[in-house]
Amino acid sequence: MTTFNNFLSDTFHMTADTRGFLEFPRELPGFLCALFAGLLFFLPESVIAAGCAFAVGLGMLGLAFWGGHWSSMLIFMLLWGIGAHLLMPIRSSISMALAHEGQVGRRLGQIQGTTIAASIGGCGLVWIGMKYLHADYRIIFSLGGAAALVAGIVLLGMRMPGAHLQRPKFVWNRHYWLYYTLALLFGARKQIFITFGPWVLVKIFNQPAYIFAQLWIAAAVLGVVFQPALGRAIDRFGERKVLMADAVCVFLVCAGYGAAHLIDHRLFALGLLYACFVGDQLLFGVNMARDTYLAKIAVKPEDISPTLSLGISINHLVSMSIPTVGGLMWMKYGHPSVFIGAAGIATLMYFFSRHVRTPSPPSQPC
Repeated sequence: MTTFNNFLSDTFHMTADTRGFLEFPRELPGFLCALFAGLLFFLPESVIAAGCAFAVGLGMLGLAFWGGHWSSMLIFMLLWGIGAHLLMPIRSSISMALAHEGQVGRRLGQIQGTTIAASIGGCGLVWIGMKYLHADYRIIFSLGGAAALVAGIVLLGMRMPGAHLQRPKFVWNRHYWLYYTLALLFGARKQIFITFGPWVLVKIFNQPAYIFAQLWIAAAVLGVVFQPALGRAIDRFGERKVLMADAVCVFLVCAGYGAAHLIDHRLFALGLLYACFVGDQLLFGVNMARDTYLAKIAVKPEDISPTLSLGISINHLVSMSIPTVGGLMWMKYGHPSVFIGAAGIATLMYFFSRHVRTPSPPSQPC
């Protein structure tokens, strides 16, 4: 992921509007997530996760060897996207199934922290390989694809007796309306930063691929501490306060991305953008607060996995369209206009986060 934007820019010389349009097919699997999850309802979640990992691996290997042609790039990017997007809710569901009562946030934080720690190794390979060993995109994607295939093999050996083996194909419940709304806003916020945050660094400040690897390493090192702490904060302060704080931080990141070009000193401007990039990567972890909120308000435990999948589909409903609109805004009004719009989304996030309420935990006997 650290190299994908540079790969697209170097291989196909894309403009911002074309890059925004490409997010429609890339995010389409996320929109279809609930459908895929429903079709696979009869399989254990660890088996579905293994299939996702294999899809990611084959997609990345396909990009490594045939990604230089537009049509084949789209096909393998789509395969990668199917695996990556379906894995999102499955990973959260498995993680929460592995948690002790009252420690769901802590468990999610631990797993998220471990995941980020592991990414340090991958980013280190990108940094050293591309800067010092002159590795190309084929080598980088091949290494990533091989890692995903190994993950699939490990997941196939995972045993979770009785964990969500009986799941409804599809769940829509008005009781979860606030979760659906937060998922929609997160999709809009997420896609603006995934698409156009790095694009500012690539196109406005001409940053090479290994810089993104360095930034991901910085985010990973901080995330090893931040993500478990975030999980504990969710357990201690509740989802409402954490989500409200997240909205405020997202607003500040919007201001940084939109105004950095106004700073005369290039190093200061880059420093601000680097901070925005790293901070945004850390803030993506707040998604676990939405997951734990759903787990606490779920009418039935078996609702959680399909509702998480539906949440992924809802947030990708806007993920497919926002980048296209953002790309057109970038081309017509300049890149700050994209982040002004994102600041508006952060304001809505804050407003709806104020309405988050969870059941009080049962009192402990003396």
